[in-house]
Formats: sequence, structure tokens, C-alpha cells
Amino acid sequence: MTKRALKRQLREGPFDAGQFGGDDKIRRLPVDRGWSPLAHHNSNDEREQGYLKTIKAKSPGQEELIKAIDAKNLVMALGPAGTGKTYLAIAKAVEALESGSVGRIVLSRPAVEAGESIGYLPGDAEDKLAPYLRPLYDALSDRLSMKRVRALMAEGAIEIAPVGFMRGRTLNNAFVVIDEAQNCTYVQLKMLLTRLGWHSTMVVTGDPNQSDLIPELSGLRPVADKLEAVSNIAIVRLADRDIVRHPLVGEMLSVL
Repeated sequence: MTKRALKRQLREGPFDAGQFGGDDKIRRLPVDRGWSPLAHHNSNDEREQGYLKTIKAKSPGQEELIKAIDAKNLVMALGPAGTGKTYLAIAKAVEALESGSVGRIVLSRPAVEAGESIGYLPGDAEDKLAPYLRPLYDALSDRLSMKRVRALMAEGAIEIAPVGFMRGRTLNNAFVVIDEAQNCTYVQLKMLLTRLGWHSTMVVTGDPNQSDLIPELSGLRPVADKLEAVSNIAIVRLADRDIVRHPLVGEMLSVL
């Protein structure tokens, strides 16, 4: 190697055939750009970044619910449709999982037929139950990408199960969300609440006024009334003013 070639290699770096492109045969020399806002921004693209929307209360009732979840291991959120009960509970569950506060998320809701029969649906038991669990998937996918949700479910970090599959379990190091609890009987709710294990948080959500059961069978209201006397349990009662859906929802519920 001549002295001139050696000096060029020291100045420009080793020869790279990939630096020649197209027919122009112009060699692109390495340029030291130094620091710039654009270069700094591009360097961050190499890191794996997760996008997670900040949880922000939109009403006094939602603010009370968020504070209760942060402070208590067992929270019952009662209120009308559209107050964000399920969404906030799952959002706090995802936040706890991502921060490492818990090792898994367990989501459960009763598979109660609201006047329709699921026996005609194709597939096995899991396929038949999928429509009942769909609202939980929707809330999860809003906080995490579906690809990440599927990966976490494959790892066992996220579990979605009907109420009937919860009997006999002890849920340690978990964030548990019991959704649509107004469709649980008193005995079912008692069973679910006693699943709570060490280093776990449980949030029970439901609307006592929208039960698909006979009013006398729903156990949500009597259970909440009894547990209100326990200081270490938070009972959050949301109202029509906390509805964050379309304004017509609140107007309809006021007359229906």
C-alpha cells in the first residue's frame, strides 16, 4: 500500500463498496456531524421505546378512583355506564405491570347471557366466551399494542378468564380487575374477593342499575354496602356527572 493510500484510509476509514451507489460513482465520505437536535433525535430511534398515554382524570369521581387504586389493595368502583370504571382499572393495571409493581394482570368478568344464547356460536368454549371478554381486549389494546398484548398473554403476564374459572385460586403479585360485577351473585363476589393474595391489588367495577340478573340475585350492591365499613377497602361511587362518553348518555340515564 502506497503512502498516499495509507493516508487516505486513515482519513476516510476502510474502503466500503457499499459507499458507491448508482452510476454516479461518487464516494460518500463519513461526516462527523457532532451534536445537533436532529442527530440526537435520530439516535433515540435505535432504542426500543414504548408509548403509553398518561392517565388523567376527567372528573372528580375519576380522580377519587385513581387515588383509591393507588392507596388501597381492594377497590370497588360503582357507577353508571360511561364513567370510565373499566378503562381506568385496566389502565392502572397496565401501569403497574410496566413499572414492575406486579408480575401479572388478571382480568375477569362473568359470562352472563343478556337475553341471547351463546350455544349456537361456532368453536370451542374459548371461542364462545370471546364476545364476553372483548371489552377487556379493547381496553388493553388502547393502552398497549395488540402485538404486545398477545406477547404478554403468551408469556402468562396477562390472563383473561371468566368468573367461573377463578374458584380455588390465590392471586399473588397480581393486579386483578373484576369487570361487570353487577352480573355476579353474592356468593360469586364473595369467592372472587377472597382470591386476593399477597402484593396484589384488586379492582371490582360494575353498575348495580344495569344487571342482567334478577335484581334480587345481583350481589354487587349488598357486598359494597357491607364492605364500606372496612377502612382498608375503598368504595368509590361514581355519578352521572362523571360520565365521559357522549353527553346524550348522561341525559338518557337521567330519564331511563
